[in-house]
Amino acid sequence: MAAEQSDEALLAAHVAGDPQAFSELVHRHRDRLWAVAVRTMGDSGEAEDALQDALISAFRRAEQFRGDSQVTTWLHRIVVNACLDRLRRRKARPTAPLPEFDGPEDGLPLAEDLIEQRETQLVIAEALAELPEDQRAAILLVDVEGWPIEDAARMLDCPTGTVKSRCSRGRAKLAKRLVDLRNPVRDVVVQDLEGGSGE
Repeated sequence: MAAEQSDEALLAAHVAGDPQAFSELVHRHRDRLWAVAVRTMGDSGEAEDALQDALISAFRRAEQFRGDSQVTTWLHRIVVNACLDRLRRRKARPTAPLPEFDGPEDGLPLAEDLIEQRETQLVIAEALAELPEDQRAAILLVDVEGWPIEDAARMLDCPTGTVKSRCSRGRAKLAKRLVDLRNPVRDVVVQDLEGGSGE
């Protein structure tokens, strides 16, 4: 049964002509592939298009899978590349999705809290968008998605040291850009210190 086969066996079955194998493979990994696309693109509509491009590419290029990484790593690499290609073509800033609302329930956040959350999402999305594409992709894979450096390096087709360097440079830029989110009273404290307390 397809659900019991490994990813590698499913991909091989797809290459051999099994019409269900690729669908099972996508079904197995769709949530994480979608998450990578949405976070990379910053827009659900663009993410849908990028993911569709990636899956069509994977479907057609399955015979090129060499087996030197896991199938899921190979799929993520194709998704990341499709997203980066689309971002290069788009050359526009992404937007953060609105918070989901399932309906009334106890403990709903106040409107002010939702507005503040939305503003925070926008600031973070803008900060990520300002990073060079290579740094942004590395940070999304390693820091947001939680992929090990080695897997991120395979997805981005570069050495592990390059991924570490991109993450480091990107984190430094984000830290400067988002300093007020980490410490919103920083400016007041700095002004107090600079003004002197006389003690």
